Amino acid sequence: MAVELQILGRAVKAAQYRQHRTLDSRLASIGSTLAQWDALRAIGRAPGASARELAAATFQSEQAFGTLAGRLTAQGLVDRRPGRGRRIEHHLTAEGRRVLEAGHEVADPALAECFENLAEAEREALLGLLRKLEGGAEGGSAS
Repeated sequence: MAVELQILGRAVKAAQYRQHRTLDSRLASIGSTLAQWDALRAIGRAPGASARELAAATFQSEQAFGTLAGRLTAQGLVDRRPGRGRRIEHHLTAEGRRVLEAGHEVADPALAECFENLAEAEREALLGLLRKLEGGAEGGSAS
């Protein structure tokens, strides 16, 4: 029996929605949102990255990321510095690093809860399948 692709696509979206809703509500306890924390994670992984690079890493448009980065700068979480040419580099402040770490402490148990119905082998299989899909969308294989 073939899997109906619209049902499969909706199941992926439903799992993503549950995860996002859970993370967003838990991150509120530290005064952050999922979008903000995800931006801090991206900047923490790639200090000095441009808005274009960070927008791609957080699945946002450049305009949306620029607006978010402006709010994070106003909150004292991110420092934006001139780079080469017109490039603006993004760095975490000490407070940004603190919020990022607090977010990890909140997110890890929330994600464990989201995936608690899967055995470790099922989680590994799911990750492999999702990376395979992601690689297919980019025209290459996922690492």
